[in-house]
Amino acid sequence: MIPARLAPVLFGFLLSGMMSFLVSGVATLRALGPIEGFAWYWFTAWLPAWGVAFPAVLVVAPVARRLVGAVTRKA
Repeated sequence: MIPARLAPVLFGFLLSGMMSFLVSGVATLRALGPIEGFAWYWFTAWLPAWGVAFPAVLVVAPVARRLVGAVTRKA
């Protein structure tokens, strides 16, 4: 089991993987259309996208949390 202290990193890892998978799929489909071998092109676009998205999420998530805290009211 993964220690709870690593939960934010694991969350960022999973979120960046899922989001980059979806976004790269849409971008690949728009660029190439539904062609033969689409899944391969999508996969080869997704891996480098995830490589950028994961560290970006780790850097940007704390900033986003602070912004959300600044524009929301406490209960």
